[in-house]
Amino acid sequence: MSLKQKDKQYIWHPFDQMKGAEIIPIVKGEGAFVYDEDGKKYIDGFSSWWVNVHGHSHPYIAQKIADQAKELEHVAFGGFTHPQAVKLSERLVNLLPHNIEKLFFSDNGSTANEVALKMAIQYWFNQGEKRNTFLSLEGDYHGDTFGSMSLTARGGFNEPFERFMFDVNFIEPPTEENGAEVLAKVENYLKTGTVAAFIFEPIVQGAGGMLMHSPAILSKVIGLCQQYGVLTIADEVFTGFGRTGKLFASDYFEHKPDIMCLSKGLTGGFLPLGITAVADKVYQAFYSDDAKNTFLHGHSYTGNPISCAAANASLDLFEQENTMQNVAHITEKLAAFVAQIKRNKNVRTARGFGAIAAVEIETQGESSYFNNAGKEAYNFLLSKGVILRPLGNVLVIVPPYCISDEALEQVFESVLEYFEGTKS
Repeated sequence: MSLKQKDKQYIWHPFDQMKGAEIIPIVKGEGAFVYDEDGKKYIDGFSSWWVNVHGHSHPYIAQKIADQAKELEHVAFGGFTHPQAVKLSERLVNLLPHNIEKLFFSDNGSTANEVALKMAIQYWFNQGEKRNTFLSLEGDYHGDTFGSMSLTARGGFNEPFERFMFDVNFIEPPTEENGAEVLAKVENYLKTGTVAAFIFEPIVQGAGGMLMHSPAILSKVIGLCQQYGVLTIADEVFTGFGRTGKLFASDYFEHKPDIMCLSKGLTGGFLPLGITAVADKVYQAFYSDDAKNTFLHGHSYTGNPISCAAANASLDLFEQENTMQNVAHITEKLAAFVAQIKRNKNVRTARGFGAIAAVEIETQGESSYFNNAGKEAYNFLLSKGVILRPLGNVLVIVPPYCISDEALEQVFESVLEYFEGTKS
């Protein structure tokens, strides 16, 4: 039996309707490319769900992982520590906004947000205050665990589970046009004294279709929350590690969040790791002689040394390979492509921010994850050796930072060919 046949017999894949799903066995990755079992080469134009930043199978990260595996593969993080976690924590605290002082380790983006949610609830509980509501942005996506699902936009992904979720007050993503209205609405919620925290995807809402909003107005919303003592949580799972053109999207803000959630690009795309980074005031609410104030949350593989070694190696590459200069170059290329393709009659709209571009296919019905228009484009692009996994009818270009101009041009030309040929 082939890999594809065995896969069909044994495996249930995420985010795919398995009836009729076409699964491609990938056996090798190198740089911005992956190869299937027949040897066909594809450009990984979506960074394997937005995690790969330096390229597949980067030899430096691979070597650091191998070295660590021979030294220490794992040790329980309750009551113990190890050099890779300490090194990573020190480096990240020095890279994150100045108010961030402590890191809590977990396993992925959903759990990083789940940890932030639980911290926010217990932050108030430990101080004897009842704060039972949350603010989030319409269109946000924060993960698939139950708490992070509750903070995510209703409908779509989570409709079967909504009756089990706690209530959240959703506000419109702030723009220059609606900024005053959004700020007024937020302040009305804050005045109730019941809001525990405001969580948001900063600047770019990934799974919602790469929707983009104003950094300046969002910063004002953060500042307003802080005036009322309400915690602010930046879900930087997607936007962290250069994707928006700065190392973190929060670097665009005057007012810095109290909590930041990190994953995806954290290990360069090699291994699972999540981090919830917090301001000292959050940590101090748990630092107590009372055992009940302890944050009783953890995972078996919390702070895994091999994952931390991958993250440290990824940070090394940010320093050694002029990664942020590559990001700036990709940003220019994507901006020019967005300006070009948005004029096509088959494009509903196109937008970009940093090393992110999104192109909406003009089709019947509204743009959403359940609009099937993107499937045709996906298959057409696969035939051209380009992988761009769509979000409904939204084609998303989120390339590894190592991608060459030649490969990036191939992505652009293939997308243009789809719109000008197949869609004509």
